[in-house]
Amino acid sequence: MERAIMELIDNELLDSVSAKAAESPRLRMNYNFHTSLDAPSQRLLNAMQPGTALAIHRHRYTAETYVVLRGSLRVLFYNDRGEVMETAILNPQNGAYGVNIPLGQWHTVEVLEPDTVIFETKDGPYAPLAAEDVMQRS
Repeated sequence: MERAIMELIDNELLDSVSAKAAESPRLRMNYNFHTSLDAPSQRLLNAMQPGTALAIHRHRYTAETYVVLRGSLRVLFYNDRGEVMETAILNPQNGAYGVNIPLGQWHTVEVLEPDTVIFETKDGPYAPLAAEDVMQRS
């Protein structure tokens, strides 16, 4: 009989991934639960530190969902002209746990607290963002 290997999402895991994010030049680090970039479901922890730079971008072929496990971040939605249309602060301590980002929606996040960790999911396979899916700031 084969034995399953449980991957527990606990403080030890969140602390480990957050420490790696703090050491990374990008100030963020992923911990993937999917086994390949070709997997039809991309599921991961994304640990982020304040100051990480995320471009305004969109995913034309999948929606994306974030659930904040700890910390706080601001999610910003933009229109095609680069104008902020909606914002929300996600913080589980305040009852704002996550957001679903519709397919094609321009968005970014600002990390508000050290060691913020989200659970992120989107359809696969993984595809790097194309140039037309990254908004150039003027």
